[in-house]
Amino acid sequence: MLAALAAATPAAAQYVPAAAPVAATAELSAAAARLSMARAELAASASRLSAPVAAFAPAMAAARLAEPAFDDVIRDAPPAASLQGDPGDSLYRLARASLNRGRYRDAGNQFRELRRRYPKSGYAANSMYWEAFALYREGGNERLRRAAAVLDEQREKYPDATTAGDASTLAVRIRGELARMGDNEAAAAIAEDANDAATPAPPSPETPRTPRPSRAPRAMSARERDCGDESDMKIAALNALLQMDADRAVPILKQVLARRDSGSVCLRRKAIFLVSQKQTDATEDILLDAARSDPDPEVKQQAVFWLSQVGTEKAVMALDSILSRSSDPSLQEKAIFALSQHSGGRAAAALRAYVERKDAPEEMREKAVFWLGQSNDPENPAFLRQVYARTGSQALKQKILFALSQSRGAENQRFLLDVARNKDEEIEVRKQALFWAGQSGSVSTADLASLYTTMPDRQMREQIIFVLSQKNNDAAAMDKLIEIARRDPDPELRKRALFWVGQSKDPRATQLLQDILTDK
Repeated sequence: MLAALAAATPAAAQYVPAAAPVAATAELSAAAARLSMARAELAASASRLSAPVAAFAPAMAAARLAEPAFDDVIRDAPPAASLQGDPGDSLYRLARASLNRGRYRDAGNQFRELRRRYPKSGYAANSMYWEAFALYREGGNERLRRAAAVLDEQREKYPDATTAGDASTLAVRIRGELARMGDNEAAAAIAEDANDAATPAPPSPETPRTPRPSRAPRAMSARERDCGDESDMKIAALNALLQMDADRAVPILKQVLARRDSGSVCLRRKAIFLVSQKQTDATEDILLDAARSDPDPEVKQQAVFWLSQVGTEKAVMALDSILSRSSDPSLQEKAIFALSQHSGGRAAAALRAYVERKDAPEEMREKAVFWLGQSNDPENPAFLRQVYARTGSQALKQKILFALSQSRGAENQRFLLDVARNKDEEIEVRKQALFWAGQSGSVSTADLASLYTTMPDRQMREQIIFVLSQKNNDAAAMDKLIEIARRDPDPELRKRALFWVGQSKDPRATQLLQDILTDK
């Protein structure tokens, strides 16, 4: 039975020969270290197991790891008093002496009294660790619980205490002791810690960073951009006039934005925002002029952004021109976003043309790919598949795979799976294709199960296991993971599948581990 558990549970194999199972009840925990795991005992206790199923075997090892025999060394002697003039100095010396003489109850009380009387003492932070240590050495269920609570409080109040590292190790020891005394919560915490430390989860594919729309520019306050009292008063007056009578205010704003002197920069930055807030016959021309010719980069960027709200062919042509000719990455990014907000075919064509430009910055081409994936234009998916075949950039390929997963559709599904199967592709690209195929929801569990059967590459099989694990509340996906955990001839793949089964709340996960433990 132990051999079966070692073969099926990721981290347990190195510990099982020396460890005994930690049950989540007092009666089993007392007997576990001395008795073999008989089938009748396991069947009787299975319903009372409280630790997560996948973490059960790591928890057994962790309980042993909590013992001082391992290399989890902690500080067990307080340093000499060193804060001359500190109000808590004498009480610290007294508590330190008590601890060094083995008078743990006195030491714990004295460290606690130090904080009560002198909460601002330089010794206060570390006194919590030494109080917990004294309680731990004194022993007993109640004192161990108090010690754990003190360490939790120290972590909250004094995260930078010099004893913080020792405190974390001591907390593990304390939970181990409590678990062996039948504390279910401590056993679950030990199981979780062990699962994290001893059984690393299969790495998730790196999710392509989603480009975010540029932040909407806004009128800057005087505090943010000191334009001077006079300019601020002018802007306030223009804003008030705009709300009352846009026909009168817009021509004045146009005159402000026509200025090119350095002294009007701050005024123009605020004026461009006001122009964008009122759609009039003149709004588009004012924004276009500012985007093309204003000498201030920020005014240009704001004008380009607000052109995304102007849904005319004239605006699209201007944005296309800016994107093609500008060498300013910030301006290019805003032009890409602005074009993505236009629903006409001309805007999508402009973005597609930009993606094809090999002289354009790759980062900007990737952003254009992203927005094409968000569009409903039926030409975009076919275009992206063609670009994928022509590009040698792995980063651009991964962005295209993500974009295609957003477009859905049977052709995109087949394309993603074909990339995953293609041995000529880089392994990371293949894994990303598989991941996004699973995330898109257009690839069925049956397709993934079939792919697992025909895929000879272990890394890709591991990725399929991971993708199946992400299909929450999918009974067929859980069935396939359980099948792999039970029957796959590769023990490493069985371990991977078992790990992910254990992360679910499906009752079949509990049954699977029981069956493994009882050699069923």
